[in-house]
Amino acid sequence: MSTLTAVRRESADTKIVYSIGGAVPLGDTITSAILGFKAYNLARMAALGLNVPPAFVLGTGFCAHPEDVMPSCWRDALIKLEDAATLKLGEPRRPLLLSVRSGAPVSMPGMMETLLNIGLTAATLPGFVRQTGSPRLAWDAYRRLIAGFGEVVSGIDARHFEADLDSVRAGEDERSLDFVALREVARRHLQTFEREAKRPFPQDAEQQLVEAIGAVFRSWSSDKAVTYRNLHGLSHDMGTAVTVQRMVFGNAGGLSGAGVGFTRNPSTGAPSPWVDFLFNAQGEDVVSGRRSAQGHDELAAVAPALWAELVEATQTLEKHFGDMQDFEFTIEDGVLFLLQTRNGKRTPSATAQIALDMLDEGLIDVDAARERTRALDAEQLSLDTISAENGAALSPIATAASAATGVVSGEITFDEVSARQRKQKGAQVILVRRDAETRDIAALDLADGLLTQHGARTSHAAVVARQLGKVCLVGCEAMAVDEVARCLVVGGVSYPEGAMLTLDGNNGNIYFGVAIVTKDVPTDLLARLERLRSSA
Repeated sequence: MSTLTAVRRESADTKIVYSIGGAVPLGDTITSAILGFKAYNLARMAALGLNVPPAFVLGTGFCAHPEDVMPSCWRDALIKLEDAATLKLGEPRRPLLLSVRSGAPVSMPGMMETLLNIGLTAATLPGFVRQTGSPRLAWDAYRRLIAGFGEVVSGIDARHFEADLDSVRAGEDERSLDFVALREVARRHLQTFEREAKRPFPQDAEQQLVEAIGAVFRSWSSDKAVTYRNLHGLSHDMGTAVTVQRMVFGNAGGLSGAGVGFTRNPSTGAPSPWVDFLFNAQGEDVVSGRRSAQGHDELAAVAPALWAELVEATQTLEKHFGDMQDFEFTIEDGVLFLLQTRNGKRTPSATAQIALDMLDEGLIDVDAARERTRALDAEQLSLDTISAENGAALSPIATAASAATGVVSGEITFDEVSARQRKQKGAQVILVRRDAETRDIAALDLADGLLTQHGARTSHAAVVARQLGKVCLVGCEAMAVDEVARCLVVGGVSYPEGAMLTLDGNNGNIYFGVAIVTKDVPTDLLARLERLRSSA
C-alpha cells in the first residue's frame, strides 16, 4: 500500500520534505497544514489503494523563503522518486519527467501555478522518444514545457506562445497535429522564449526543477492569489506546499486523456459524476480555461471499463472523505491515475441536495447534515428562471456549457476597469472573455455573470464563479471577442460593450436583451430540510 514517508526534517515545524510512496503509514503528526490539502489528500488516496503516481512534497514552511529551497533540501526525496519510477531526472536514455504543483492548506482553485513536463531537454528528448515510442508525445510535451515555463517562470505573456501555435496549426485542432508540426511549434517557442526572456530556454533538467519549484512557491504571492485570499478572508501566512510528482501522460495518443470532475453535480447536487474529459490532452488543457472540453459521454462510450473504474473510484472517495469531491485524473495508455481530490465547491441548492442525499445514503450523520445546511433558507435555495411568457418570445443568439445555474441580465463588459465603473453606477454587468482564466478573479468578483468563448465547466475559473454565486456559461465556440473594437461577435452580428445580454445557466442559452425573471421555489427540497431540522 502506497503511503507517506518522512524523508528529511529541517525542523520540528512545517519546513519538511516528504515522499509519497513508502511503507510507513500516514501518522497523526502529518497534517494538511504541513503538506497542503492537495498533497495531503494525494497521500490519503494512495493509502486507499488508488493509483497515484509517486511524488515528494516540500512543506508549507518553505514558502516564506523560497530562495532557501536549494537542491540539497530535496535531493534525497528525488532519489526515492527516481527509484520508485525506475527513471532518472536528466538521464538521456530513460529520463524522468516531473510535474510541479502548488497546494495550500485550504483549497484555492487555480490561484497558484503548476508546471508540467519538467526534465525534458534537447538531450533527454531522444531518449523519451525511444522510451515511449511516440515522437508526437515527446514534441507535444516539449512545446508545452517551453510555453508553460516561459509563462510561469519568466512571466512571458501566454499570447506569444498561442500565436506560435496558431501560426503552425492554421485552424486545425492542436490534438490532431503530427510530430512534425509540433516540432515546428517547439522550435518557434524556443525562439519566443529567448526573445521575450532575454535568455535561452534552460536545457539542464535540474535547473528546470530548481526554477519551477521557486516559481510555484512565489505564485503564493501573485495578485490573483492575494485577491482570492482577501475575498474569502483567508490568512496570507499559511503558505503553499509544492508537490513534485512523476508525470503521467494523457497526451500519449490512443486510449489516453485527461479529465476533471465532481463526484456529484455541483450545480444541482444530482448524485452522478459530472466530468469534463479530453482525449489526447493534459490536465491543464481542461482546468486552464483556454480549451473547451466535452462531458464524459465520449469516454464512457469509447472505454466503458475505464469509465466504470472511474465511477468506482469516485464512490471510494466519497465514502472516505464524506463529502462531494472535486477530482483530477489522467488516463495513460488505458491506465487510470488519480492526481487530486478535494471537497468540491457547489451552489447553495447543491449543498442542500448533497447533504440530504448523503445522509440518506449513510455517508454522513444527522449532525453533519444539519451543520452543512444550517445557513440555508428559501431565498438562497430558490432558482432564478426566465418566465414562461417571456421565454416563448426570446430566441437565443448562441448556446454554451453551463457551469452554474440561474439567470442574469447585464451589460457586456470586457475587463475589471469597465466592470468597476459600471457597477459604481448601479449597473449589472456580464464579464465576457475569450478564456475562462483565474487571473480575472477581481473582475469576476465585480461581475454578475461570466461568459467565455473557451473553457470547460470544471475549469478553475468556472469553479470560482460557481463558488461566488455567479451565473457562468463557458465554451461558446460560436462567439468571438474583438478586444480592439471592444465588442462581442456572434453569427456575424456585433454586440458592443454596454449592450445587454441575458445568460440562462439553467439551459446554456444566451439572449440579446433583458429577460423577465421569476423565482422557482424548491418545495420538495425545503420540505426535506424541514424534516431534517425538526427531527429529534
